[in-house]
Amino acid sequence: MSQSLRFQSDKVWQLRGAQVHGGARDPRAITIAGSCIASDAAGGQVLDLPAGWHIVPGFIDAHIHGAMGADVMDADADGLARIARYLPAEGTTSFLATTMTGSTAAIDAALATVAGFESASGSAEMLGVHLEGPFVDRNKAGAQPVEHIVGPDIDLFDRWQAVSGGRIRVVTLAPEQPGGKALVAYLTALGVRASIGHSSCSAAQAEAAITAGATRGTHLFNAMGGLHHRDPGAACALLTHPHARSEIIADGFHITPAMVKLAYHTAGRDRLMAITDAMRAKGLGDGDYELGGQPVKVQNGQARLADGTLAGSVLTFDAAFRNLIDYTGCDIADAIAMSSSNAAEDLGVGDRKGWLVETYDADLVALDANLEVQLTICRGETAYDPLSLLVY
Repeated sequence: MSQSLRFQSDKVWQLRGAQVHGGARDPRAITIAGSCIASDAAGGQVLDLPAGWHIVPGFIDAHIHGAMGADVMDADADGLARIARYLPAEGTTSFLATTMTGSTAAIDAALATVAGFESASGSAEMLGVHLEGPFVDRNKAGAQPVEHIVGPDIDLFDRWQAVSGGRIRVVTLAPEQPGGKALVAYLTALGVRASIGHSSCSAAQAEAAITAGATRGTHLFNAMGGLHHRDPGAACALLTHPHARSEIIADGFHITPAMVKLAYHTAGRDRLMAITDAMRAKGLGDGDYELGGQPVKVQNGQARLADGTLAGSVLTFDAAFRNLIDYTGCDIADAIAMSSSNAAEDLGVGDRKGWLVETYDADLVALDANLEVQLTICRGETAYDPLSLLVY
């Protein structure tokens, strides 16, 4: 490898030698000018990377609760900043700050904090909020605190959207609950994504919700009806409906590798979105933690409540990317779709993120031959560089 590049964020510079994916014009070079992808490297500096490496669009995590000891529900701006600084280490360049079922006051506080938060330069960009609950089914609560679950409520959503400064982009709900279809239609009219999750709805009810505008599913298979041959649940509708996308947690615990493969071969690469659903223990290792006021034990890479219920994950996004390839046999282009471009389209930022094309945000990850993260750039700024490829 050549000598480190002396990086200046306001200059033109180029990564060269690695295979560039994500729609790039040149398969062996990519140019960054300021915060964006540019067309050529005229007058720019060059960093040569090994030929066996890959440059891919930055990963987009549309469902993450926390990392490094911080949780969105802490209502702490410093905690949000800690999450945003950490995520590039796993190749994540954008994310949705995800809440969970809690008291009205607790959700108020979390959303008020998000309303005033902007990711710092050189950290993952917070694109908005994923409101997971409290409009869910008690019988499919999972790790959502049952005592705070309420029925779908348009007025309550309006309150929270106002508190968040209009930053709620996704709402997970159970559409079969009273008021569920009305909330789906209301969210759809506003351009907010209604996501079927923590729901007991049948396949037919899920189909009706999708027709009404609920064009995504929250952590496919988990906390929803599955694929029983005489009683297909929401998972069946989400897998087979051409206008629905689904989140998927590819950690090998939430879903077996065989079911990830089934989802890939049924829905195809363009209708799955990898997420981590990570909680505050991500990045810290095994130990005792907390989620929504409930004690969580993390052991051997699994986060569980005292009764054994999975309580989010400690999955890193780069591991999810590798797992998708390993579990399904897909190629890197397919894994990119499931890790970046699909989420960009779903969240309404597909005009600036998810691909490595001219004028798009310079959000990119350099992976070595083993698909391990070696360099992450967020909006043109170095966010993770363990090998010191860049100097200042």
